Amino acid sequence: MQTLLRRVLESSVLFIHVVRWFFIATLVGVVVGAAATVFLLALDGSISWTQQVRWYWLLLPAAFAVSTWLVHRFAPDAEGHGTEKVIEAVHRKSGRIRFLVVPVKAVATIITIALGGAAGKEGPVAQIGAGLASKLADILRFRDKERKKIVMCGISAGFAVVFGTPIAGAIFGVEVLFVGAIVYDVLFPSFVAGIVAYATAHWMGISYPHQFQQFELGIEPLLMVKVIVAGIFFGLLALMFIESMSVARRLARKITLSPVLKALLGGAILVGLAAVMGRQYLGLGIHEANEVVRGGSASPAAPFIKMLFTSITLNFGGSGGTLSPIFYIGATGGHLFARLLSLDPAFMAAIGMVALLAGATNTPISASIMAVELFGPQIVPYAALASIVAYLMSGHRSIYPSQILAMIKSPALRMTTGKQFQDMTEPVHFSSVEADQASSLLIRGSATAMRRIKASIRRRRQLPAKVERESKSK
Repeated sequence: MQTLLRRVLESSVLFIHVVRWFFIATLVGVVVGAAATVFLLALDGSISWTQQVRWYWLLLPAAFAVSTWLVHRFAPDAEGHGTEKVIEAVHRKSGRIRFLVVPVKAVATIITIALGGAAGKEGPVAQIGAGLASKLADILRFRDKERKKIVMCGISAGFAVVFGTPIAGAIFGVEVLFVGAIVYDVLFPSFVAGIVAYATAHWMGISYPHQFQQFELGIEPLLMVKVIVAGIFFGLLALMFIESMSVARRLARKITLSPVLKALLGGAILVGLAAVMGRQYLGLGIHEANEVVRGGSASPAAPFIKMLFTSITLNFGGSGGTLSPIFYIGATGGHLFARLLSLDPAFMAAIGMVALLAGATNTPISASIMAVELFGPQIVPYAALASIVAYLMSGHRSIYPSQILAMIKSPALRMTTGKQFQDMTEPVHFSSVEADQASSLLIRGSATAMRRIKASIRRRRQLPAKVERESKSK
């Protein structure tokens, strides 16, 4: 009888917990959805207005300078790309974010992107969502643990609105904080917040232009192998983007100028690069990525030029996010890979968008779910495979240095877990037993492959003589 009462009491407590967080998450979804909608509409309107002026991008130095002044004067926590600052706030400040970050980040990002800065809109929306959620935690007098929880709901709601992918957005908010772990106790409220925020934005007039074609695919073993190779390619491409951001960040720190002068210098460099390489690498890049996924063409150098433009923008005074550039780099990188291997460019561009997201942000589950919401269910086996391989190949690095490493990606490696990437100074070590086994397997596999190649060559050489003998015997 006592056991039965305990079980009834347990279920009652869980029911109250579910109901409570349903209402809290719904409130977060409505607030963040409305705020994100206002920001996105303002950003779209500003972009449309500035692009009516032919040489608008020549104002990039002024845009970077004004953005930098706003951030340093009113909200230093709004510097850089927003998602990184939110992750840092969750891990180091129990999710405490100053409310002033919300308007400052919004204005600085609009100025940057509207005048041509190569950055994304999702980071600022995530920071806006997290900032509003943190303010709600103040009003509701939440403890630190609950504050973290509601801030994660704000992240999920922001991502759900900005890309129109409520499920992937909800998962992203609980997957992006740790590498190799998901915060399961926030899963339910994050889903509710993401779905409600998406519905709120849709009701307020936000439309999503990324209704891509649905790929009609079956399970093809040869295509699976090609997708695995593509996953390796996208993982290395993600690693290249991470390193380009890191190099630009170190270079910016070494320049001994005031923040505003440094921003003017970065804007001037970007203007010069745009004049030489083309204006198509400025701005969000979402429209260009959409065109590539729909079968359009792209320059083979496009992903690498976009890396350069984005690295300069976000480390020399510009404000914005990294995911829109990631989608551009992934789509154009997929187009390049398809051309090299004579594959369908649209299919590989779609794979590249989600695989590069997984590799750069260490979020393979979110990326796989996003593939479903963007491209339909039949692409999922290939998208998931490429995303997981890209996630592994990008190594123990991230576009978000504040992520905490919760799991090592291979038993052959030894690293200290439980630390943020930016705090990890020791080199990667190799487990002798696992490394020896891996090396032995690689050597045996290489030897077997070489024997098969040699046998194939011998057969091809012997084939003409065999055909000649058979023709003579006839």
